[in-house]
Amino acid sequence: MDYLKIHKDDNVHVALRDGLAVPAGHKQAICDIRKGENVIKYGFPIGHAIKDIKMGEHVHTHNVKTNLSDILKYEYTPNYRELIKREPDTFMGYVRKDSSVGVRNEVWVINTVFCVNGVAQKLCDMAKKELLHKYPNVEGVHTFAHPYGCSQMGQDQLNTQLSLKGLVEHPNAGAVLVLGLGCENNRIDVFKEILGSWDEDRVKFLEAQSVEDEYEAGLELLDQLMAYANGFTRERVFADKLKIGLKCGGSDGFSGITGNPLAGKACDILVSQGGTAVLTEVPEMFGAERMLMDRCVSREVFDKTVKLINDFKQYFLDHGQVVYENPSPGNKDGGLTTLEDKSLGCTQKGGLSPVTDVIGYGEKAQKPGLTLLSAPGNDMVASTALTVAGCQIILFTTGRGTPMGAPVPTVKIATNTALFERKNKWMDYDAGVIAKGLESDRAGEDFYKYIMAVASGRLTKNEEYDFREIGIFKNGVTL
Repeated sequence: MDYLKIHKDDNVHVALRDGLAVPAGHKQAICDIRKGENVIKYGFPIGHAIKDIKMGEHVHTHNVKTNLSDILKYEYTPNYRELIKREPDTFMGYVRKDSSVGVRNEVWVINTVFCVNGVAQKLCDMAKKELLHKYPNVEGVHTFAHPYGCSQMGQDQLNTQLSLKGLVEHPNAGAVLVLGLGCENNRIDVFKEILGSWDEDRVKFLEAQSVEDEYEAGLELLDQLMAYANGFTRERVFADKLKIGLKCGGSDGFSGITGNPLAGKACDILVSQGGTAVLTEVPEMFGAERMLMDRCVSREVFDKTVKLINDFKQYFLDHGQVVYENPSPGNKDGGLTTLEDKSLGCTQKGGLSPVTDVIGYGEKAQKPGLTLLSAPGNDMVASTALTVAGCQIILFTTGRGTPMGAPVPTVKIATNTALFERKNKWMDYDAGVIAKGLESDRAGEDFYKYIMAVASGRLTKNEEYDFREIGIFKNGVTL
């Protein structure tokens, strides 16, 4: 098969390989499309023709423009079905004292401020060299550098504090050292007010300016924390304890055909067992938001979704930006033409699961089902927000490729086999098999089994190469 028509109502199809009239992942008209008529893909308009397009012509940025506008009004017209319940599978995880479950048993050093990024990394390096061999159940010692924690005000400082709080409380960390400087806005005593409560065996604090030797003091605390974390061992846990984050980056024309639907299948399998999936990248819902709104389980959730979309549009407008300044150059090279084109593919990651909740930036996912999370499309910021929301694993689909990783296992799903084979040090899973004809339900079941293996300890490429980073959402003034 050379081309794929995704939906019966489409007036374009997508090239499945190179060497055809249009590049792989790009669209070709399957009938004449007159100037002003909508271009239909996934059964929905992805924009309109700005000139007459003849059957067989390449359909892309040179002849298509978005239909998107600014803030809209929406009606609640629920149209979803409950997923057929499945008996829950199990994985081997770490059950914490608060009954949360980690898929890793690591010790994390969380910085209250950027000034101690170097100290934190040095402490982790020392702990790996001098202590880790003593504690066989501890799977690593990690820190996540960031540029914030001081010279911030208002919502920006709160965003930093909520992000760091979510990392401190994350179940993949068996124990945590909170490292501060002493004179920053987000000093430890202020950050403790945000934390509210903590397990004194699991979380310890060190203020670098208050001790004679921060390395000696830090290593002593890490020794205690690693001893504590070493008391956890893997045990069998039901799949409803899993929270999976859904993310795409460097998307191409195959993302909405292979990688994102594959993630959606796995999402539905998990949700059908009482698990939780979290979908973010709000600007990449623009143009596809009605699909999500129709799947909201209540008027309350619908109203939250409308606010989620319109608040993010207002954020663009407040900064003098149009809401449709997307896709990126790499997206366009890969065959995505408009934001609707990108969004309709992006939202495939949520499968068919009903939307059960909407949460703000820095909040935790609490309900089974599909949760929508307020965060931008930026790969690192969105991945961090998913981690902070409590996701133990992130599914990251990409057609262009990226080596990045979040603090949690980040499964990089190649939307095409060529990428998977070329960037085998980056990519974890080949979704290109779907374009080659593997039946999607079977592919989804196979991929879900892979996720459960990751939950039970199988390393992802970002873990193998120790690529673990964070990005925090910033909006306001830097002092």
